[in-house]
Amino acid sequence: MIHWLKKLGIAFGASFLWLVCLIYYTQGFRSFVWTAVSYQLKDELKLSPSASQFVTSIAFFPWSIKPLYGILSDCIPIRGRKRVPYLVLATTLSLFPWLILGINISSRNARVPFMILLTVQNLGSAMADVVIDAMIAEAVRSERASFAGDLQSISWMAMALGGICGSLFGGYALNNFQIDKIFLLFSALPAIQLLSCGLVEESSVDSKVISENLTSTGGSHSINGNGFHEDKNSDEKSENKTLIRKRSQKRAKQAPAIASTLWIPESDVSLARKWFHSLKNATFTLFRAFRQPVILRPMTWFFLAHVTVPNLSTVMFYYQTETLKLEASFLGTARVVGWLGLMLGTLFYNRYLMKMKLRRILLCAHIGLSLLTILDGVLVSRSNLSVGISDKVMVLFGSALSDGINQFKFMPFLILSGQLCPPGIEGTLFALFMSINNLGSTVGSFVGAGLASILNISSGNFDNLLVGIIIQVVCTFIPIAFLFLIPKEATGISA
Repeated sequence: MIHWLKKLGIAFGASFLWLVCLIYYTQGFRSFVWTAVSYQLKDELKLSPSASQFVTSIAFFPWSIKPLYGILSDCIPIRGRKRVPYLVLATTLSLFPWLILGINISSRNARVPFMILLTVQNLGSAMADVVIDAMIAEAVRSERASFAGDLQSISWMAMALGGICGSLFGGYALNNFQIDKIFLLFSALPAIQLLSCGLVEESSVDSKVISENLTSTGGSHSINGNGFHEDKNSDEKSENKTLIRKRSQKRAKQAPAIASTLWIPESDVSLARKWFHSLKNATFTLFRAFRQPVILRPMTWFFLAHVTVPNLSTVMFYYQTETLKLEASFLGTARVVGWLGLMLGTLFYNRYLMKMKLRRILLCAHIGLSLLTILDGVLVSRSNLSVGISDKVMVLFGSALSDGINQFKFMPFLILSGQLCPPGIEGTLFALFMSINNLGSTVGSFVGAGLASILNISSGNFDNLLVGIIIQVVCTFIPIAFLFLIPKEATGISA
């Protein structure tokens, strides 16, 4: 293990490896602080389950627009650099909301300020996730391509370790610290991440190279029907540039003091124009690729698989804490079991399911999820006690199995996403795929919040929760009817 880490350190640099592990560990460790957020919404803000789920759904929306961050960092360098400045910005956005929430009482005890700060924090975390993925993609190119799998493996290990530690310490912290102290404690990680950004060196993008690259994708060029670039109206634009230069010089002579403060150099105007066209063309290329049926159909299925199934996780959290009286430390342990189930699910998938058709895998996953939802119904109806099974055993068993089976659904998504990305825009298109998945999850949470509201499920009133679970079980079978959108011959190895 140590020898393997040394090899990676030599290949990529110790500072870069440290930054990758720290960012992914922080992403996993977020369970430490978001457990506290759940209790803040329930106990301090006194929100109903549906209102609480609505707030968290809004707060996680920045994860649904990840391609925007990738396009910005790809097309608009800051001080000649495309990654580290955006990583610094992202880390700053993910740091200060926790500091504000930890110090300012009114910001965490009022719904709107609390929701805004959580949204800003997720904006920073999502942007950091996109930027570090881009840095990893750039790092494994050419001579270091053989280390791509190793770098992804250590990233996954760091995030899993962070998730386990965050779940364990989160429950302990809630039993021993005030919530404001938990916010401040968590802020130490993004603070360390901010300092670590200065350890990574990034070569400056040469302005001439930028100009040439942007001209090849934007500026005075357009894409014809065959996908090639062709020049248009170059003589006319040249005359316009000459006219602009003469007018600027004339104005500068007439009012030199004003010109010195208001006149923008032509090179800056030209660069800004090229950035604009580069952004426009990158967006156009991205959506043109996404509109292809081979990409659009499977991504539509994964989106439907989320939005057609109401998410009642927040309602179940309220039920477990208020009716079953489960402690925060136990729920943290349940999340650890969930992480272990997720890792076992990944190992099982890689060992036994890689050659199975994706349609069959997804069919089995949804049948399994419906059975686990029925277990929630057994828990809510208290039928488990009649056969001598405790509530804690049911929650632990359900947490491990649900995360493991959900991985059977997520792994095909990752595999298809990797297979469908055309060369040249892999990173940005993959970010779009992840955003669609995240957006579907967010919409599913809104649907769950709406269902809880319709059934009048509130804190202390869970009479209709069993009805909601039955509806959730029925809805779990809806995506099965649309499995024809998944490529028929696609497996875990080839499409």
